[in-house]
Amino acid sequence: MTNAEWNTVSFPSLGIELPVYSDAFTIFGFTIKWYALVIILGMFLAAVYCFRRMRSFGIDDDRAVDVVITGFVGALICARLYYVFLEWDSYKNDISKIFSVHSGGLAIYGGLIGAVLFGAIMAKIRKLRFMPLLDLVGMGFLIGQGIGRWGNFFNHECFGSNTTLPWGMTSPKIQAQLKATADGIFASTGVVVDPSVPVHPCFLYESIWCLVGFLLLHLYSKRRKFDGELFFMYIGWYGLGRVFIEGLRTDSLMVGHIRISQLVAGVCVVAAIAVIAFKRYKIKMDGEYVFYKDTEESARLIAETDEKYKADEEKRAAKKKAKAAAKQSSAEELAPEDRLTDEDNDGNEQEEISDGTDN
Repeated sequence: MTNAEWNTVSFPSLGIELPVYSDAFTIFGFTIKWYALVIILGMFLAAVYCFRRMRSFGIDDDRAVDVVITGFVGALICARLYYVFLEWDSYKNDISKIFSVHSGGLAIYGGLIGAVLFGAIMAKIRKLRFMPLLDLVGMGFLIGQGIGRWGNFFNHECFGSNTTLPWGMTSPKIQAQLKATADGIFASTGVVVDPSVPVHPCFLYESIWCLVGFLLLHLYSKRRKFDGELFFMYIGWYGLGRVFIEGLRTDSLMVGHIRISQLVAGVCVVAAIAVIAFKRYKIKMDGEYVFYKDTEESARLIAETDEKYKADEEKRAAKKKAKAAAKQSSAEELAPEDRLTDEDNDGNEQEEISDGTDN
């Protein structure tokens, strides 16, 4: 089998065949994966969206930078630890494999826990109100996940059990994976898979679910009832989709016969609904709710940042002006000498002419 055939993803019912390679390009001997590029694109677009809307949520974007970076680091660490914990049998005999993140093995729920935990700590340090920031983070997660899932497409992974639906997909890589894991899949889930039959493109289902969720939350964002509501809606929306999509997958993290991500997703749905219902009831009983964006604290912190930027800009302008003045002064100091030299030259020329006339 040629390399092109090995990397061909097909949708037999639709008559579509696509060459899909994991490697994007090689630079200085280092191979860049499409998976990484797609993830970076998702993160970039999520960051652009969130930072453009920071101030409309009353968030000081200068302080938020530190919280976002810390949350990202925490997400990577906890996503890996979560995965390693659930797949401990694969790592217990070689601890060094834990640090081989490039070989794969990150869990979205571990990442979510890490992002919130580390982000909350930094928000406390930077004196930043965390719940309105989480509203934006939730929508950012949906953008990042919706786009990032296409990285799984380039890796020929994140697929489900067999299907006869028109969009069922297959590839030699997928077939090889199913042949190697068919017995384990049946033992843990009771699902029989036929490597020769197309499978559910679970990455596509989750991508669409996340992007639709982002659109809905974006449209609802100006009608939110309290700070943090959008984040809990994200938790509930993503969890609801994951409950069904995870049930189709053949590569789930398992504990016995339980799909861990499916269980956690179900708990998240219930918890999100409970929190939203409780907060709305409390607001109804209290009769009034003040969003952080409408508080004096929010206005003061944003004003302080604006003053800082203004002061920095004035300093830069003053330095630029001083530099220009120094340059002009230097030019003026040299100018008299140049003029004197010119006058001396003119005098010498006149003397030479005079001498010539007398002779």
